[in-house]
Amino acid sequence: MMMVRCYLGPSSIEGIGVFTATDIRKGGLVWLYDSRFDVSYEKEELARVPRHFREFLERYTYDHPRDPDFIVLDCDEGRFMNHADLPNVDLTNPDKGIATRNIAAGEELTCDYRSFTHGKVEFQPTRHRIGQIMGTA
Repeated sequence: MMMVRCYLGPSSIEGIGVFTATDIRKGGLVWLYDSRFDVSYEKEELARVPRHFREFLERYTYDHPRDPDFIVLDCDEGRFMNHADLPNVDLTNPDKGIATRNIAAGEELTCDYRSFTHGKVEFQPTRHRIGQIMGTA
């Protein structure tokens, strides 16, 4: 879950991104895995849920930090953190995300998906239409 006040907005990286509402100092705690709020699903459950929800889970979940049979869905805006090769949030520790540098209010928060994804990172087409009415694109 996000440990800083943040908001969602249009991203120049892809679709929607998560942005910090406050300044964050280098080394500051940005994100924290909390099993009380972040929801875990067994990977085998994906085959049994409706297709539209499976697509949602495949896009917004990540591998459980300690159990390879599970995936995790962040409870909040954290699910919208986009990938960057030079991210401003370090998620190499599976329990927490730390600011890699000072981050100004209004900046998009990014992470390197390769630091917590098992296997190949696959990017999916955008799911959101910012500023468009659904069904008109």
